[in-house]
Amino acid sequence: MSGGLLIAGTTSDAGKSVLTAGICRWLARRGVKVAPFKGQNMSLNSFVTREGAEIGRAQAMQAQAARVEPTALMNPVLLKPGGDRSSQVVLLGKPVGELSAQGFFGSARPGEPGRAVSGGRREALLEPVLDCLARLRATHDVVVCEGAGSPAEINLRRTDIVNMGVARAAGLPVLVVGDIDRGGVFASFFGTTALLAPEDQALVAGYVVNKFRGDVALLRPGVEMLRSLTGRHTYGVLPYVGGLGIDEEDGLRSSLRGAVREPVVAPPVGEDVLRVAVCAVPLMSNFTDVDALAAEPGVVVRFVDRAEELADADLVVVPGTRGTVRALAWLRERGLADALLRRAAEGRPVLGVCGGYQLLGERIEDEVESRAGTVAGLGVLPVRVRFAAEKTLARPSGSALGEPAEGYEIHHGVAEVLGGEPVFTDAGGRALDGCRVGPVWGTHWHGSLESDGYRRAFLTEVARAAGRRFVPAPDTSFGLLREEQLDRLGDLVEEHADTEALLRLIERGAPPGLPFLPPGAP
Repeated sequence: MSGGLLIAGTTSDAGKSVLTAGICRWLARRGVKVAPFKGQNMSLNSFVTREGAEIGRAQAMQAQAARVEPTALMNPVLLKPGGDRSSQVVLLGKPVGELSAQGFFGSARPGEPGRAVSGGRREALLEPVLDCLARLRATHDVVVCEGAGSPAEINLRRTDIVNMGVARAAGLPVLVVGDIDRGGVFASFFGTTALLAPEDQALVAGYVVNKFRGDVALLRPGVEMLRSLTGRHTYGVLPYVGGLGIDEEDGLRSSLRGAVREPVVAPPVGEDVLRVAVCAVPLMSNFTDVDALAAEPGVVVRFVDRAEELADADLVVVPGTRGTVRALAWLRERGLADALLRRAAEGRPVLGVCGGYQLLGERIEDEVESRAGTVAGLGVLPVRVRFAAEKTLARPSGSALGEPAEGYEIHHGVAEVLGGEPVFTDAGGRALDGCRVGPVWGTHWHGSLESDGYRRAFLTEVARAAGRRFVPAPDTSFGLLREEQLDRLGDLVEEHADTEALLRLIERGAPPGLPFLPPGAP
């Protein structure tokens, strides 16, 4: 088969990422060569491809669902927020600078707040976005595109490069997914469609209801009334399923909801559980690093923002952040910095990852990210960090604690290690990354704990330092758990979507003659 599809949503977090991944896995299991795509993503959860390109973790996860290697083509524009009003723009996997929201979306004429003067930088990105999509379509049978937010953001439609702008330019049929668990899903479907221009409405083929609880027969009258009102088919009613364990774009709530993060309660192998507290620092990035810890039976992971919540933790993790200096100030303001210093002095385990590693050092020189100049770190690791203009993007591998390990690096900070022991070394024992002083560890490597042998060895060290009779399970495979979750997404589509209608939609496009719903776009 050949064709394409765009998954839009009534809101953010409606289920676009889940449905896109589920369709990718379902098609891959049918032998279809399928690829995911998202023209523009805004996320602090990113990933590094084999060629050294930075893309959203959601697209990397969807590539795994499709059983293909992730590439920069799958997410040509990535925005990484650095505050409420500015983001780093990553184009085709490489950072090209910081831009304010006004600079990205365009300014407005006095008295005409809804009209953009130039479209800012965003409008100019449509051409490379469409080029990437065309290149993917040339090498794959099907490309499943994910939209962003809602396609009915009428203030942003003229410069849209991720929702209907892509669908119209590429002639893609569109499915709108809505979260019925939030309520108001029928109004959301109708209103989303009715706020689109006639040319856009002609591509909206129908809807998918997500997170339905109860007897689907009770929903059928509503689905039939929706069809009579809109002339559009509902392609599936997906049930509410807890613990899907996929990499969401952003949001702490999303992280805590996944199956790997909310596993079926399994008893610990040893006599004790191991409690892990993750400091919920501002602009937290790649918090998915702790998913592999939560996958272990007997490991309890929670996110915290108060000093007293560290008291009973056996391990404290300071995760990555897009604002290292800001996160350091936040830790100090809340008393968490003093709690971390006490832990280090008492020989209790602490792990810093990327930005969390940097702030555990002695000094930070930052004229790039925060432009704060020289700032004193917590001083628990003999490390000095200088922020470089060029971002490090890498997929390193090595060994630690006698076990193979690999990860990925995304950082501007360059660490000068003045003592301690390296965390990761090469085959000859030469330092690759990180610093360890007793039970305090720091590394730039994201994702290293997904290496099963290293994770078990690390947790054994943590348990020993914490005085816990905890024993890692000998057979936990994070990669296998992830594959099981992706298969569950494929099962959702196969079992609860109208797959024959979905195949026709992908191959033939939106049905002709779909009715226009007034009033349309203003």
